[in-house]
Amino acid sequence: MPQAPAPLARFLGDLEALVAAAPTESALLAAGGDLLGALVAKDDWLPDAYAELDPSHYRQFLLYRDPPDGDRPSRFSVVSFVWGPGHASPVHDHTVWGLIGVLRGAEISQRYTLATNGAPVPVGEPDRLEAGAIEAVSPRVGDIHRVSNAYADRASISIHVYGADIGKVRRSIYRPDGERRLFISGYSNTDACPPFTLNMEDPA
Repeated sequence: MPQAPAPLARFLGDLEALVAAAPTESALLAAGGDLLGALVAKDDWLPDAYAELDPSHYRQFLLYRDPPDGDRPSRFSVVSFVWGPGHASPVHDHTVWGLIGVLRGAEISQRYTLATNGAPVPVGEPDRLEAGAIEAVSPRVGDIHRVSNAYADRASISIHVYGADIGKVRRSIYRPDGERRLFISGYSNTDACPPFTLNMEDPA
């Protein structure tokens, strides 16, 4: 597997230390948001293979998965989301903490709560997240949202960090009629763009 680009490697090294030491989720999200903000402040490090557009649907490329250690599962994963013109997610949850940083373009994020029948109900107005913006999700701070590309004529790309190997997590999609559908997202990686490796002793 390829070595992570230097900016991503530095971010992963700092993130690994943070995840190991953060005393609370609040502290993790605050400090992790600062780290992610620094990573997405420059759009010059993501290889083209991990930003490749599919005209029919959005794509999720695994950039890095924290290696499991014995009985301990992966503590976090980092992915790139590639949104084509007009692409949007369904209303969905994550079940773990997450951070979203917009690297390129812009995204629209609408948060939801659930009615008594399970139907998603919008919370407030949609947020427009421009390049460099950071958003946090978790069951504690709000975990259900819908995301769409803010542009009808270009791609947008965001970098996501989750508190698990998100492509293997059983999550839910919430339909307008209250139906809840379980899903496991997987990843869009191919042999041409495998996840990166990282030497934690020398992340630079």
